[in-house]
Amino acid sequence: VAGGESAFADIMNQQAFLLGMRDTHFKNATGWPAEGHLTTAYDLSLLARALINDFPEEYALYSEKQFSYNGITQNNRNGLLWRDKYVDGIKTGHTNEAGYCLVASALRDGMRLVSVVMGASSERSREQETQKLLSYGFRYYENHDLYQAGEVLNTSKVWGGAESEINLVLKEPLTLTIPKGQRDALNAKI
Repeated sequence: VAGGESAFADIMNQQAFLLGMRDTHFKNATGWPAEGHLTTAYDLSLLARALINDFPEEYALYSEKQFSYNGITQNNRNGLLWRDKYVDGIKTGHTNEAGYCLVASALRDGMRLVSVVMGASSERSREQETQKLLSYGFRYYENHDLYQAGEVLNTSKVWGGAESEINLVLKEPLTLTIPKGQRDALNAKI
């Protein structure tokens, strides 16, 4: 696609930058350890969010528990898919340098959470720590729909235009994830 793996890694780095992944640098396409090949939990959460939001059809593949091809069946290594009905992805990983890692996502009652666990000591440990993070998030946070798409938030004067004033609206709805019980403390300013 790019003429070689290092050129492909350059494209990966460009895309990472566009996603806001400021502490990530790819040296190869596989994720295998290499000098200067690095990322952070925060950057992986940005990548996960982009995958979920921008590629929903492809994202659905991450919830598949098994995949069969040419007479060979592979099980998904994300054990949470079997233990938590809300978990629908995303990616496990392991190297000696990084330990056992899991970027997971779960959707419950319209609220999606993404967790990133890196450096765990075992497959079981990465799943337990991920489950703790997701449980904490669902227990102590909630979504609050702040504004709907198309809802008039304000108006602005237009000088020399066909109209003297235009409505200011959001293209998409704005939902915030906030600590439970804090809705009344929100103070929106435009």
